[in-house]
Amino acid sequence: MTAKALVGAFVLAAGFVACGSDSRPSPAATPSATPSLVAARPYGLFAPSTYRSGTPIPLIVVLHGYGSNGRQQAEYFGFPADAEEHGYLLAYPDGTPDPRGTRFWNATDACCNFYGNPVDDVAYLGAVIDDLTARYSVDARRIFVVGHSNGGFMAHRLACEIGGRLAAVVSLAGATWRNPSTCAAASPVNVLQVHGDLDQTILYGGNAFYPSAAQTVSTWAQKNRCAGGLESTGADKDLDSRISGAETRTEAYAGCPPGGAAVLWTIESGGHIPALGPSWADEVWAYLSAHPKP
Repeated sequence: MTAKALVGAFVLAAGFVACGSDSRPSPAATPSATPSLVAARPYGLFAPSTYRSGTPIPLIVVLHGYGSNGRQQAEYFGFPADAEEHGYLLAYPDGTPDPRGTRFWNATDACCNFYGNPVDDVAYLGAVIDDLTARYSVDARRIFVVGHSNGGFMAHRLACEIGGRLAAVVSLAGATWRNPSTCAAASPVNVLQVHGDLDQTILYGGNAFYPSAAQTVSTWAQKNRCAGGLESTGADKDLDSRISGAETRTEAYAGCPPGGAAVLWTIESGGHIPALGPSWADEVWAYLSAHPKP
């Protein structure tokens, strides 16, 4: 796939997500008033009704795919209702519009800063976390990032560059850097890669621009200093409502240190935009809540 074709594939996928998200209820949006990077790029926020100042609360930052936006991504994942049920803060920022008007994250060299915009999204998303920790009683051991596609690439970049601040990241149909040495990863971080093996936008097997899903998780296993190999967990999951049965195969590297899990969930016969059922949010939250910083 050429770089030009990659742009086209992302545009088509982004259009599908945008059209498929509008029917769901919208979470409340709370713009930040802090005079910093977030002042120019306010982010959406959902706070559960059970929140009480002074009581530590987990935080999930949701990162949308190329051409989507934070609100749509949060709705597609079913996170607002889940945040209310399980009691976590949910932040959903937006990427920067490119010359086509398509919102993107400046993640890896593969995705999706196709026009060379100098925007520093690592600094911006770090500022979002700073803003939230200043305004809310965020639990520093339970700060999580969950991204889809371009947002998944960005989640991996954040794990590489500010992993010391994050307990875990989840990437749906994203990937890390093709060259593992580009990812500094000074601190172990729990990583979950979720990917459909029939994804035609971000190939499960990777290409010249980004690594495969298995290579992505292998890179994190090496950086986290896991001692064992990739093994089945024996706990298949039903994530895609278009596919009958428990279609998602779950594997994890053995011998990983606390705070440094490397996990792969493969949606067998799954595509780039799975028909996520109601179990998705619960399964992701179950993973995140079981993987705080040590």
